[in-house]
Amino acid sequence: MRMKGIHLAILASFLAGGGLGPALAEELLPHRAVYDLSLHERSERSGITAISGRMVYEFNGSSCDGYTVNFRFVTEFDTEEFSRLIDEQSTTYEGPDGESFDFAMRSYLDGNLDRESRGSAVPEDGGTHVSVERPEQTEHDLGPSLFPTQHLKDLLEKIAEGRTFYETTIFDGSEAGSKVMTTTVVVGRQAALPATDPEHDLLAAAGDTNFWPVNIAYFDLQNGDATGEGMPTYRIAFKLNEAGITHDLIMDYGDFAIAGQLVELEAFDRVEDCN
Repeated sequence: MRMKGIHLAILASFLAGGGLGPALAEELLPHRAVYDLSLHERSERSGITAISGRMVYEFNGSSCDGYTVNFRFVTEFDTEEFSRLIDEQSTTYEGPDGESFDFAMRSYLDGNLDRESRGSAVPEDGGTHVSVERPEQTEHDLGPSLFPTQHLKDLLEKIAEGRTFYETTIFDGSEAGSKVMTTTVVVGRQAALPATDPEHDLLAAAGDTNFWPVNIAYFDLQNGDATGEGMPTYRIAFKLNEAGITHDLIMDYGDFAIAGQLVELEAFDRVEDCN
């Protein structure tokens, strides 16, 4: 079994936080977060009976030095016949102002290396030029896109402007650096997290329990979108607070969906006014 539609750098980018408004223009917040994963819902045809796992990542850097994300997504899938352990890992570096993007990704199936990719991308001639080292050396040109941290900043800026719906594109290095994904983003009204919510205390310690509900759908338009019927390849729903911290995740892959609950949160020192 392979996880379909997992775009690790995309997911990691939305876990890496920042401030809104004037603070957003300064620095994103470096931090480490841990999420417990569980089965949210499934269809009968998925064959899945249970999912458990953990998602861990670290986000570091600044607008002067660029941003580094180390990310790991470990899930155990159970069916009536067997279990599979999938371990997805990625390391990415995004240069200042989105001038470059380096990616290295590995996927292990039951402890054995299943897939590996490595490469880089730069904006070029109104598009995105990609140089892939693994699984084989190749170069190709894709359409214009934002890299993941740019995509996150764009989301926060749209929220600060009061935008509730927009469309954009993103390149994250997944699928061996072969695709640009189109995204549609929907932002709901700000609300307060109830004190009884299991994530409340962690977010209160970070300074804010107000949040915006965000839904993002990802379309592979190079492949005639996901199904030829206007359905997305996958969706991510989450809550985003003013500190830029993402929580209460739902990752929907069509036949099944995974829930992610924030269980640990550690903020690192922010680089102030590095310019």
